[in-house]
Amino acid sequence: MRPESGIALVRHGETDWSRSGRHTGRTDVPLTETGRAEARAAVPLVRSLAPDRVRTSPLSRARETCALLDTGLDPVPDPDLAEWDYGDYEGITTAEIRTTVPGWTVWSACCPGGETAEQVAARVDRVIATCRAEPGLTLLVAHGHVLRVLAARWLGLGPDGGRHFRLDTATLSVLGWERENPVVLTWNLRSAA
Repeated sequence: MRPESGIALVRHGETDWSRSGRHTGRTDVPLTETGRAEARAAVPLVRSLAPDRVRTSPLSRARETCALLDTGLDPVPDPDLAEWDYGDYEGITTAEIRTTVPGWTVWSACCPGGETAEQVAARVDRVIATCRAEPGLTLLVAHGHVLRVLAARWLGLGPDGGRHFRLDTATLSVLGWERENPVVLTWNLRSAA
């Protein structure tokens, strides 16, 4: 544990698929104009934190969001920050999945042909270990479900703990410490601008 380290999270801006609730794992869907405007609106929030380094998902919606945040830092692409692989459920909504699997959620059931929650947790555990090993604040720009799992794992919860962290597009969240205890300092903050 390194209490002097912390993580700031920014979910990518809106895409057509995020707007319609379609599971967007590995499909490289671009930002909408609204998504670009959301990312630009988050600039003052991110700048106020003055992150020491930036890591981003390799998917274009996260990379473009990161570029629009204009941190002045060179982002490190990190494949462990890619969104959950939804397998057969890629591109469809929860409501559509529930027509054949009643009550399905990504938190409680499998994604046939995709990743399990435990596999996503293993990826974000590596990201957390890297961030905790470096002093200062690391900005991560990635995706809704993977960042929610990361928040749960930061707190020592199982990956399904991510169900308790709603995360809207282009919002800022900060994970840090209270003494030696990992905590959520800010969650789902959107710029007033």
